[in-house]
Parts: sequence; C-alpha cells; structure tokens
Amino acid sequence: MKGTKEYWDERYRNRKMGWDIGEVSRPLKEFIDQLPSTELQILVPGAGNGYEVSYLYEKGVSHVYGLDISEVPLANFRKANPNFPEEQLLLSDFFSLEGMKFDLILEQTFFCALEPNLREKYAQKMQSLLRDDGILAGLLFDFPLEEGGPPYGGNREDYRNLFSRYFSIRKLEKAYNSIPPRQGSELFFIFEKKTT
Repeated sequence: MKGTKEYWDERYRNRKMGWDIGEVSRPLKEFIDQLPSTELQILVPGAGNGYEVSYLYEKGVSHVYGLDISEVPLANFRKANPNFPEEQLLLSDFFSLEGMKFDLILEQTFFCALEPNLREKYAQKMQSLLRDDGILAGLLFDFPLEEGGPPYGGNREDYRNLFSRYFSIRKLEKAYNSIPPRQGSELFFIFEKKTT
C-alpha cells in the first residue's frame, strides 16, 4: 500500500527512486549556502539517501537531522557518512515525531510523496515542529495534481491557500536553478511559521 514503510522499503530496494537525483538539489544547495548560522537545528524529513543532510553537516551544521520511514536509505547514508551522529538519523513516520523543535525544516520531494489527503496534516505538523519564527523552505512540484502518484503535483494557488493558514508566505516562485529534467516544474518557497 502506498505510503507505508513496506512500500518505501520496496521502492528503495528495487531502485525505483525517480526523486533521487544523486546529489543536493541545486535550489536547496544555494539556499543552504546562504544560511545565516551553522547553529540552527534543522530537520530534513523524507531524507532518503540524505544528500542535503550530509551537505549541511559538511558545512558545519552540527544539529541536522535526517528522518525517513524506511531503514534502507538510512543504512545507505550510514555507509556513505560513517562520521555522522547516529542519534541524528531518525527512523520514524514523520507524523509520529514528537518532542523536538527545529529552526528550519527543508522540504525536498517529501510533500509530493504523501497522499494528497494528508496535505493539511502535513502543514499542521510542520507548524508544530518549528520554533516560533521557524522556517519551512524547499521545493514543491508545479504540475497538475493527478491520480497515480507519487509524485503528486499541485500549483502555486493551491499551495498558497493551504500553507497561508499556518505560515507567512515569504517566497513562492518558480525555481530558476532547477536541474534540467525539472526545469519549469519546481517552485522554491520560504514559509515562516505563524504564531498565535
């Protein structure tokens, strides 16, 4: 069944990983390179093979956490990054994560992998995991939302309607530096947590 641990284990074992580009996504790399501090506590949910996680750690961000529901990519990450702190790799369902707060959460092909009926729950959970004035940033796909995913698409208006209930929209625009196969189909965003 889509979305389960078994589903994602099977996708990784059989290398059905169209979302895995083998490196840090260019828009996220550029964003990471401009971070104001290495002291931030950062989460990468649905981290997969963890290219963003390892890049952040190499840049001196010591409090970066990679979360995935599947042990398979986390095992790959451990092999590739033997010096990374084991306790900062979280084998968990994102929606079950409790007791942690982050300054920044990076979105990279996690949102599009979730069943569309979980999008409201995703936005609420992201808001709850961020500290006051925390940031959710990353990439969202900009193509029609159709059956048959993942990946599941969406558009700027739908994303604005969903996330503006929980976040101040600081940026939501076409990514100018996507890799060629994704050119024109990614939106780069920066959302700041709204506090009540």
